Amino acid sequence: MKVGIVGSGPAALMAGSQYLLQGFEVSFYDHKKAPARKFLVAGHGGFNLTHSESKSDFLSRYDCDEIKKCVEIFDNQALIEWLKFIGIETYSGSTGKIFPVKGTKPIDVLNAWISWLKKQNATFSFEHKMIDFDSNSIVFQTISSEIKVNFDKIILALGGGSWSKTGSDAAWVELFKSKQIEVATLQSSNAGMNYQFKVSLDKLEGEILKNVVTSIGDFKKAGEVTLTNYGFEGAAIYHLNRSFRENPNLPLCIDLKPQWNDAQVLACLKSAKNNTAGLKKMKLSKAAIFLLKSETEKATFLVPESLALKIKKLCLKIESLRPMDEAISTSGGVSWNELESDLSLKKFPNIQLCGEMLDWDAPTGGYLLQAAIASGFCVGTIR
Repeated sequence: MKVGIVGSGPAALMAGSQYLLQGFEVSFYDHKKAPARKFLVAGHGGFNLTHSESKSDFLSRYDCDEIKKCVEIFDNQALIEWLKFIGIETYSGSTGKIFPVKGTKPIDVLNAWISWLKKQNATFSFEHKMIDFDSNSIVFQTISSEIKVNFDKIILALGGGSWSKTGSDAAWVELFKSKQIEVATLQSSNAGMNYQFKVSLDKLEGEILKNVVTSIGDFKKAGEVTLTNYGFEGAAIYHLNRSFRENPNLPLCIDLKPQWNDAQVLACLKSAKNNTAGLKKMKLSKAAIFLLKSETEKATFLVPESLALKIKKLCLKIESLRPMDEAISTSGGVSWNELESDLSLKKFPNIQLCGEMLDWDAPTGGYLLQAAIASGFCVGTIR
């Protein structure tokens, strides 16, 4: 049986791997000149492959039951074992994130996987852009011509809409809609937040708020926040994207001294000669002091009781998320209502989908990659 896979990211590679293990003939196609461009770029920001936390905590990171089921079937331990199978050893960092052993780069992981696939006789064709499909064939636009290729089974792993330069450009959305396949609107996820500072950042752009706790509504995240000329970046911001999309009128709140309770903060301010000295005494960063001075009314700043409340809960009205093409990932995608339990399209039963093109969302920290690969595993194994 001949299997055609459009896409060459981790979800596609895992789907193809499982079909190969069952003895199928597998051919990969990608519209870029090389495979898994987004995977390689994503690794530049900290190359964690998954996370070591408990299954219940892990599953809580996802926004829909369907993707949770995929991760339950192929969990973090299964991914660690798979990586070892293709020659990649891993270790758990201090925060629980799983990394390849030191010195292993994203390209090394990708090369190991591609090498294994080629040893199983998988083939790869690049600069092949899918422009149409039906139940048993795909139409590709190549450099020189338009070609139609027939398959016994088709897997589409076309990615979301972030980082279009890597090939994840969501060009497939209109094609799917033309075939009456429901696609939930793609939106920025794991993106920075736009905020209009009351004064110029001057030389503070790039400064980091360390060891803070951010929140929007009931959702909280401990971590770091980076000040930028447009607002805020960092993991403690990315993890709140979903809360912002669901409640855009709620403010972003930052606890600038989460290690201390309200009474300790107030006592420190009162023991100092003035409030500015008190902020330095409690070892707040330049970025934190800047925020408090620029985003707090002078009358509030001068009163220890009022300033203490701001230190523990500085609330800021976010304007929007950064544009989708700057985001690490996107929410939205093909509706689960369009899919059978084996991730095949109801309208095209011979075609299966996996990866970020499906309608699910998760924060950074290994959860995105885990779910993408897990969905590929399910495509290749569930019948």
